[in-house]
Amino acid sequence: MRKRTLENICYPQIGGIVTPLLQWYDAHARILPWRENTHPYRVWVSEIMLQQTQVATVLPYFERFIRALPDVPNLASADEAQLLKLWEGLGYYSRVRNMHKAAKILAEKYGGVFPKSYDALLALPGIGSYTAGAICSISFGMPVPAVDGNVLRVMARLTGLEEDIADARVKDKITALLQSVYPDERSGDFTQSLMELGATVCLPKRAPDCGRCPLQTLCTAYRTDTQAVLPVKSGKKPRRQEKITVLLLRCGDRVAVRRREANGLLGGLWEFPNAQGHLTPDEVKALTASWGIDAANVVCGAGKKHIFTHIEWDMQSYVVDCKNTGNGFLWVTGQELERQIALPSAFRTFRP
Repeated sequence: MRKRTLENICYPQIGGIVTPLLQWYDAHARILPWRENTHPYRVWVSEIMLQQTQVATVLPYFERFIRALPDVPNLASADEAQLLKLWEGLGYYSRVRNMHKAAKILAEKYGGVFPKSYDALLALPGIGSYTAGAICSISFGMPVPAVDGNVLRVMARLTGLEEDIADARVKDKITALLQSVYPDERSGDFTQSLMELGATVCLPKRAPDCGRCPLQTLCTAYRTDTQAVLPVKSGKKPRRQEKITVLLLRCGDRVAVRRREANGLLGGLWEFPNAQGHLTPDEVKALTASWGIDAANVVCGAGKKHIFTHIEWDMQSYVVDCKNTGNGFLWVTGQELERQIALPSAFRTFRP
């Protein structure tokens, strides 16, 4: 049987998805703070936070971020330490750093106002085609598609597409197909209806809730019972496994932290001192001695696993009571650690 690609798929029903989707969205859309107020700054912050993160996780982060930095000028003038603390736990810290860079450009070049131009938005650090499309359609009412993983999944099942949705060319084809039917009115609602359908009904990994889908009668996957095999997506490479020993160095009421190297994984962020491999207590004492620290007591602590996109850390820890502070570390109180130091999630799970 001939493979179904966008070149050979005849899908005349594409124009018929607009009205039922908007009607469904009107009745079932979740109430979210970036939907109640679609200012481009709020849409931008929400979309960056939502990348590879669930809505329930993002909600408190979004509210806290907007309270602290309510607009472009505030974000542009913010201290990086404040940004990293506000982002603590969301991961992918390069995203908030790119937001900081973009805010400075917006402040300097556009007077703190988002340009109503897809190409101008696309030129800003950290803004790709999806985020630019989301801002254009949701905030400015422009008929510009925003195609993310949710939308790719919906469209692959709807059309019966058998091409790899991880292929950038396939994403471009789906974007063009949607562009052909994008409504001039309610463009933002149409963008969000597609996102919402993928997030709440046309679900990944487990069976989609076809009984609740407003596009059921138009869906090729439903008609051919291929929901379980669509979309087609190439597999990810296995993650590299790394063993890490985390040292919780305590001296009085203070604990040691240090900055990671500027480049590489978690570049420039704070961490508890650590070493490659799983160390023995004697090896921990030798390591702390090399740092000029006299370890009075070494106690085995919790073990954790932390998964990054391409790496998995198998982490063991030791709590080390120190007679002196040594050199090369910042020694902070528990209160300072909680309020001022932005620790990545990999280290936040450990507490001295």
